[in-house]
Amino acid sequence: MTRVAAIDCGTNSIRLLVADADPGTGELVDLDRRMVIVRLGQGVDRTGRLAPEALERTFAACREYAAVIKEHGAQRLRFVATSASRDAENRDEFVRGVLDILGVEPEVISGDQEAEFSFTGATKELTGRDDLARPFLVVDIGGGSTEFVVGDEHVRAARSVDVGCVRMTERHLVHEGHVSDPPTEAEIAAMRADIERALDLAEQTVPLREARTLVGLAGSVTTLSAIHQDLPEYDSAAIHHSRIPYDRVREITEGLLHSTHAERAAIPSMHPGRVDVIGAGALVLLSIMDRVGAAEVVVSEHDILDGIAWSIA
Repeated sequence: MTRVAAIDCGTNSIRLLVADADPGTGELVDLDRRMVIVRLGQGVDRTGRLAPEALERTFAACREYAAVIKEHGAQRLRFVATSASRDAENRDEFVRGVLDILGVEPEVISGDQEAEFSFTGATKELTGRDDLARPFLVVDIGGGSTEFVVGDEHVRAARSVDVGCVRMTERHLVHEGHVSDPPTEAEIAAMRADIERALDLAEQTVPLREARTLVGLAGSVTTLSAIHQDLPEYDSAAIHHSRIPYDRVREITEGLLHSTHAERAAIPSMHPGRVDVIGAGALVLLSIMDRVGAAEVVVSEHDILDGIAWSIA
């Protein structure tokens, strides 16, 4: 086995996986998997720059991760950065900070590369299952972008579009520094129209409606699963490979969009960093399910992070 460390730095969160990988058997054994909400993409859609406080939050998480990687003695490390650091004018400042702390440069990958990693991570365990029809449509709903990938055992088509839970919230629900509490019907309608335009764009490249199994990744989807199961706290084992019927996705989404900050914060499985953006993330998922006619979504805790780990195993 090879001991590897993978870091996925997105718009909303930065995540670490340290694992032993056996390419011969396709087995990936977790040693440490953790996440910190850093909101690296704070304000990027508006200013085009990474905010100083967002960079400091991210560098603090990197210092924590450097200690964990050293403790486990990982032989290889890959740091992948996604949407926010692709878009920012001052991304060089981000690159220098990461290099100083972790000794590797963050790879600011393209949306297509992001999609490839997400697909590998999400489907490696599913390909042998008889109860899941193919092709798979893997959707990774991030903070700044959503990746769509259709494939069987390998990717057939992929596209990244600029709708994510943070970007939609900041674009439609933030006014004078405050998030609508709760959003108005007009704000929800504008957000939905924006998502539909992005789905039109995705569908130019990816045959979304050909998919037979929808696999959903990332924090918005896993949080919906926790709510669906009424979990007393976030439970990764209970969430991984759970299924949420369409009617429940619609019911939960409507509830989140029409609730206050305090009501969402009181949900036991809700991470504090997702309280203000979960409604937008849920709406992205619901819109996708409407578009493809999905009866359910299969939820995966394994995603781009696992794909990154496999890429260096």
